[in-house]
Amino acid sequence: MVLTAALRAIPSLFHGATLRLLGKTLALTLLLFAALAAGLWAGFHALRLWLGWGGGGLAEATATVIAVIAAGWLLFRATAMAVMGLFADDIIEAVERDAYPHVAARPVGWGRSLRFALASLGRTIGWNLLALPAYLLLLPTGVGAPALLVTLNAYLLGRDMADMVEPRHPALPPIGRRSRWLMGLVPALLFLVPLVNLLAPIFSAAMAVHMLLGRKISA
Repeated sequence: MVLTAALRAIPSLFHGATLRLLGKTLALTLLLFAALAAGLWAGFHALRLWLGWGGGGLAEATATVIAVIAAGWLLFRATAMAVMGLFADDIIEAVERDAYPHVAARPVGWGRSLRFALASLGRTIGWNLLALPAYLLLLPTGVGAPALLVTLNAYLLGRDMADMVEPRHPALPPIGRRSRWLMGLVPALLFLVPLVNLLAPIFSAAMAVHMLLGRKISA
């Protein structure tokens, strides 16, 4: 079922709603990281003045760039999924309309989307911070840290994906825990691939629709 849902989600990447959602997600994500960069630069600048160091313009800029790159590597997945959660209804409704036109859905409001986005962001950052010591311990193994990263984030992504679609169809049975993890494994791997990771949030939303509603069609 996971492979079938993933294959069914591929055409959704070429939907008009996908391009609109991609633009919104990237624009807001970049805006958040730009605000982060400005805040970091102001912090480094204030720290330099407080310490009484002279010059420092280049050092402040270098420290800001390094910090933003590190934050992007650590937080892009969490931020992109949270931002996409605010607009996920666009792509979810498009997939449901095209593939499952006879399945009724219950609309979810903006408030629920905002709560989902904040909960997703908090879970992702919190769990990965808790796992940070394990990441560092496993780093010398070469494969241990990436394996743990994918395993943990597959679980988190699976939960996010289920939370996107299940409230729209309360009469349907929820996606099982094992299926959630397998469902989240696909975008967790996609997020590791540069450029492809830009489409991973949208792909995951479309895949979640097929995971939930595909069972109804195939039953």
